[in-house]
Amino acid sequence: MLPIGSLRPGDEACIEGEIQLSEVRRGRRRMLLAYLSDGTGALVLRFFHFTANQQAALERGVRLRCFGEIRGAGPTLEMIHPEYRLVNGEVPAGGDTALTPIYPATAGLHQGTLRSIIARALEFLVDADSAAAFLPELLPESLIARHQFPPLRDALLLLHRPPPEAPVAALIDGSHPARRRLAFEELLAHQLGLLSLRAEANRHRAPSLNASGHLLRRFVDSLPFALTEAQRRVIDEVVADLRASQPMQRLVQGDVGSGKTVVAVAALLTAVESGHQAVLMAPTELLAEQHYRTLRGWLDSLDIDLQWLAGKTRGTDRARALQALESGAAPIAVGTHALFQEQVDFASLGLVIIDEQHRFGVHQRLALREKGRSQGRYPHQLIMTATPIPRTLMMAAYADLDVSVIDELPPGRVPVATAVISDVRRDEVLDRVRSACAEGRQVYWVCTLIEESEALQCQTAVETAERLRTALPGLSIGLVHGRLRPAEKEAVMTAFKAGAVQVMVATTVIEVGVDVPNASLMIIENAERLGLAQLHQLRGRVGRGSRKSACVLMYHSPLSERGRQRLAILRQTTDGFEIARRDLELRGPGEILGVRQAGTLDLRVADLQRDADLIAAASAAARMLRERFPERVAPLVRRWLGEGSRYSSV
Repeated sequence: MLPIGSLRPGDEACIEGEIQLSEVRRGRRRMLLAYLSDGTGALVLRFFHFTANQQAALERGVRLRCFGEIRGAGPTLEMIHPEYRLVNGEVPAGGDTALTPIYPATAGLHQGTLRSIIARALEFLVDADSAAAFLPELLPESLIARHQFPPLRDALLLLHRPPPEAPVAALIDGSHPARRRLAFEELLAHQLGLLSLRAEANRHRAPSLNASGHLLRRFVDSLPFALTEAQRRVIDEVVADLRASQPMQRLVQGDVGSGKTVVAVAALLTAVESGHQAVLMAPTELLAEQHYRTLRGWLDSLDIDLQWLAGKTRGTDRARALQALESGAAPIAVGTHALFQEQVDFASLGLVIIDEQHRFGVHQRLALREKGRSQGRYPHQLIMTATPIPRTLMMAAYADLDVSVIDELPPGRVPVATAVISDVRRDEVLDRVRSACAEGRQVYWVCTLIEESEALQCQTAVETAERLRTALPGLSIGLVHGRLRPAEKEAVMTAFKAGAVQVMVATTVIEVGVDVPNASLMIIENAERLGLAQLHQLRGRVGRGSRKSACVLMYHSPLSERGRQRLAILRQTTDGFEIARRDLELRGPGEILGVRQAGTLDLRVADLQRDADLIAAASAAARMLRERFPERVAPLVRRWLGEGSRYSSV
């Protein structure tokens, strides 16, 4: 309870006082005003919607206890539609035997309505026998004892009706045993849902890709570099999966520049040598084009036909590609989401590789898998990401997948030095660009925009390129953005790779997949507007050769405290896994996984950061329940997920 005289606008407070005056004021809309005082100050209770009974109850001399947000300015404070109860003597009418819960509400559904509905549900729990029938305990006694959890009935009654002496801070921050009990059960239900998906996938059949390895050996021998031990280990894991008769479900994650594309090609060649087709799908045309060019350079000597298919593929090119895929003449296809459009058919699709999978929706991935369904068999799936995912998040969101980590960078990679400077020092940055180009090196200049507008971002890139041509006469300035035609983009990128273009101005389309070893300096404008993962991806475009490389994160003042923290993390480390861990702390799981992927978690009580210590325990408990208490699995999943888990069946 707070004295009215101590309140400030923006506070949420519980107050008590006596009504000094009550009136209905007529204007553009009728409103009921009640003037409340407690001796330390006064404020107005304002109601836009009220009944005749309410008006009669809020008369002069009545004592109220109210809760709400304080609004107004100066001496005139008010609460708009506060919650209130009449006070008889020292106790609010009806008694105050428990703390009052505040539920997340939505328009048209008020706290009073929610509390009334929930109170009726809680009546089923008051009697122990009806509680057992209404909401049975599904956790084994051994599990409850090991973690010292309260029974489910006790936990729910305490959370919804805490006694006045309950530790409010622990209830709110989630550390109370009753809250942790519910968080554990929710995490357990999600783990069980994912394991059920995995078991369902394992019941499907897949073509067994038993290749001799001849093509793979020829490919590895033709590379101008040696594979790292991590690459060899992951290739062995993938090839072993492809030999099995159930569909591979493997996620390969590796930091920027760790060599995931080589692993992808090893899988593609295994499928091709086994007499099946394979597909590599990327989320953007630029990344898909980069993969297509890389694969074409590597596979030409092996005499393997490679088909390209994107949304902009038209006319005879499209017809030729569709016919080659349907007839089986093309063993490998590279492209964007165009690969799973209705008109695309495959003769014998044995493997689907999805790069940067978090950018695709569940339905898109399912559509591509269904493309390969033939005679009751499904293609193998390999999922790749260059966005390292923290271990706790991996366990919570990807329990249905096998995970391989390429945790080693190729030898000779020089760590990229990172600087953070204000854009008022632009002239110093231009001097640095001149020096780099004078030494024969090349530069990326990345433009970002806070609005999610490709048109605006492209416009900014065009303007920046013009300004740089004026500021850097004598240097060749290239420009790449999402609205260029594929042939135009390819011409600029080819010129940049050949060294004919010295400074490449680009939007964030170059975030992944672009590989120019001579580019050793990157400037990122308005770096404060991008997430850590995206900045780390962009920075990974430099440092691909043997020369010392640098990345300049240029920000526009004023920089928020959170913005300062994020840019400082990039300056402190180049380890993608450490950056991902810190990113999780700052942003939460939804943004890390991508909205589509995080949406399948949809946690109500648990919090992946706060309850990280429960995730491993829930994972172990899920496996124990499937083995020893299989009859409890479906009820637990239904209780927490309803029918939601079926939407994640890819």
